[in-house]
Amino acid sequence: MTEPEEILVSGEFAAFRAAYAPAVRPAGTNAVRLTVRRRRQRAAVATAAAVVLAVVVPMGAHAALNRSDPSPVPGQTAEPTPPATPTPTSAPAPTTPMTTPSTASPTSAGPDGRISRAQLLAARVDLPVWPSYAPATCTTDNVRLREPQPEQRPELGGELRYGDVNGDGGTDTIALVACRYGEALAKQVVVFSRDDTGRIVTLGRVVGTREGMDDITEVAVASDGQIRVDVADIQPCCDIPDWWPQRQRRTYAWTGDRFKQTGGPTAFGVDPRLTDLTLTASPLVLDPPDGDGKRLASFTVTVTNKGPVDVPRLGFGHYFTLGERAGGDLSRCRIVTMSGTETCLLDGLPSGARRSYTFRFLTDPAEMAPMPSLLVVHFDGRDRHLKDRKPRDNSVDLPGSR
Repeated sequence: MTEPEEILVSGEFAAFRAAYAPAVRPAGTNAVRLTVRRRRQRAAVATAAAVVLAVVVPMGAHAALNRSDPSPVPGQTAEPTPPATPTPTSAPAPTTPMTTPSTASPTSAGPDGRISRAQLLAARVDLPVWPSYAPATCTTDNVRLREPQPEQRPELGGELRYGDVNGDGGTDTIALVACRYGEALAKQVVVFSRDDTGRIVTLGRVVGTREGMDDITEVAVASDGQIRVDVADIQPCCDIPDWWPQRQRRTYAWTGDRFKQTGGPTAFGVDPRLTDLTLTASPLVLDPPDGDGKRLASFTVTVTNKGPVDVPRLGFGHYFTLGERAGGDLSRCRIVTMSGTETCLLDGLPSGARRSYTFRFLTDPAEMAPMPSLLVVHFDGRDRHLKDRKPRDNSVDLPGSR
């Protein structure tokens, strides 16, 4: 740029400052150059365009109107920086706002809460409270989880599951933790994550065995972050067969401060597979002794199925302590083992029906055991015994001989 051109540019800036100083504090030529350079280095198009329009366009317009007076105003001499290229006469400013392209970065993800089993076992964590029936050794503060064990201490059971359950974009870790009491386990589904420093923290309890169920068998995470939990009303243990429990799937989601059930049943009703059997018995009848001193003993039991379902098989237990089987309905028995005891399995009984059965034994009165407590049991079509809706009337003490 020639010296006259420098004087011209300086003069235009001086005149512009004088005219607009009461309302605007101009950025100066250095600021304009810096803004242009930054605009070329970043994608922030809208910010740079605003600065250029605010300074360059008014300056060019003012220069076009006052080009006859190139003299600089005292005290407003040009700054000792490389001169700028003369700005051509600008077109009129647009009447509609410029469209600013979006430069916002995507929402940053939350901390990565994917925790391995080894890391979780090595950490100290806080746990939600255990049910009141759990022993004092089932602790909650600063707990070191262990692999499943016979001791009554918190343990890490099942496989870990992973997913974004609180919607912050970070992965969380879902674990099934348990604590033994007797032969059973108190269980809870707990979500762990990490804070901004990388420390393992407890997000909260999803559900526990004290909350409308007695067992938790499986945990999964859906693509939308909801947690699916398979639960049961009975925990198989202590000689309880694994086909007794009713099973349900329930769904839970994070509400912002806790987990809440969002799908599935909320409670267990009466098991629809069960019925109500009752049993009565006549007194034991002993025939006169035979030549060997043995006597034929017989008794009759009556079973009523009060409903609401049919019974595919009836099982009679504790009947074989009287002696050697000697006929009657015993001749039709199919012997199965129930809880380590031989049981006589006979035909079924429809809902609402009643039927009597007579059993005969050959016994030696001198060796005969005390009168047993007789039992009737509901068996399904796969020879699996089931509970009764009112089990107290499923057994009866056999009355003494007459």
